[in-house]
Amino acid sequence: MIARRVVVHGRVQGVGYRDAMCDAVRDARVQGWVRNRRDGTVEALVQGEAAAVEALVAWCRRGPPAARVTSVIVHETVVDGTVAGFLVTRTV
Repeated sequence: MIARRVVVHGRVQGVGYRDAMCDAVRDARVQGWVRNRRDGTVEALVQGEAAAVEALVAWCRRGPPAARVTSVIVHETVVDGTVAGFLVTRTV
């Protein structure tokens, strides 16, 4: 298993990005969370099998049809054993 923290920049709030990511996660079978940030970005923790995580990171670079992603910053991080499922969490 691997884990990545992803920060997505562009027009990514108010376009259904988080809900679309939850749909993408169901297909990718990864765990973690996604949330809006007050600076207008979307942040996510994604963990699971390497191929599934990388596929979801690739999805983040596109996002849903209404999004306009300008950049995606990906940070390697440690797997959090307490995370189960995939949740939309509070804005920070």
